[in-house]
Amino acid sequence: MKVAVVGATGLVGSEMLTVLAARNFPVTELIPVASERSKGKEIEFKGKQYKVVTPDEAIALKPDVALFSAGGSTSLEYAPKFADSGITVIDNSSAWRMDPTKKLVVPEVNGHVLAAGDKIIANPNCSTIQMVVVLKPLHEKYIIKRVVVSTYQSVTGTGVKAVKQLNDERAGVEGEKAYPYQIDLNVIPQIDVFQENGYTKEEMKMIKETNKIMGDDNIRVTATTVRIPVIGGHSESVNIEFAHDFDVEEVRALLAGQSGVVVVDDPAQLKYPMPKDAHGKDEVFVGRIRRDESQPKTLNLWVVADNLRKGAATNAVQIAETLLAKGLL
Repeated sequence: MKVAVVGATGLVGSEMLTVLAARNFPVTELIPVASERSKGKEIEFKGKQYKVVTPDEAIALKPDVALFSAGGSTSLEYAPKFADSGITVIDNSSAWRMDPTKKLVVPEVNGHVLAAGDKIIANPNCSTIQMVVVLKPLHEKYIIKRVVVSTYQSVTGTGVKAVKQLNDERAGVEGEKAYPYQIDLNVIPQIDVFQENGYTKEEMKMIKETNKIMGDDNIRVTATTVRIPVIGGHSESVNIEFAHDFDVEEVRALLAGQSGVVVVDDPAQLKYPMPKDAHGKDEVFVGRIRRDESQPKTLNLWVVADNLRKGAATNAVQIAETLLAKGLL
């Protein structure tokens, strides 16, 4: 299978190559794609060297599938061009997520919606992906009424520039800034730009995407997203109000049985998920599972995942695997 990775030289694009290799996706020919300034640069994949090409050159090479991670403007311009050439696009940007004509997919949650004719498929926001994987079995059993989520997000979600800012600050070196404030020894309660309602764009993504992926607009979601000085993964404190009461042990069993979820929940042994433990892994980790004692039928969870893996690259590759399994690629 001919596979193009658009944005192959970026953080998520590089991770996509790692995940394609790790999961043994049937790549017979890799087409690494980046901007004109990276053209000709060599990328290694499974012991072979491949030259980076431009998006227009990639279209002419007719890949079967193209994994996009090159930003919204590139996706808006090129995803339709790839699709019009018969190439299936799986896009990691926010460009197509809320387009009613495009599927927004987390395979463990709504992989069943993928069908023939889906040529541009949206990969959700990293913080949304890890949350909905955990919400799915709980919604099926107890019906979720409301979710209150606060995130603690890694600088890797911003990109290479942010990682460099954190490392520079820790080393006492002056350098280029990705954030308007110091990130080392600090937290910044803003991810993306503020909207008229006082929420940030990232917070509104979590709200709208959760409803679309879960296929239920009755789930009320409110979010506060925060950037923290961590490399390795995003963490979330999730408070869930249900229509029906639950048993905490049954909740643990449901989560343990959910594909893609690992329960790490043993307070007596100080066992709970942390971003450093999720780093480089494809699963979503959940712990601190406990009843909210301030109101009935409400649960607290702590959810952690590697935002470059399950939150981006792995989910995109899993979409491709699902399409392949359905005979749609």
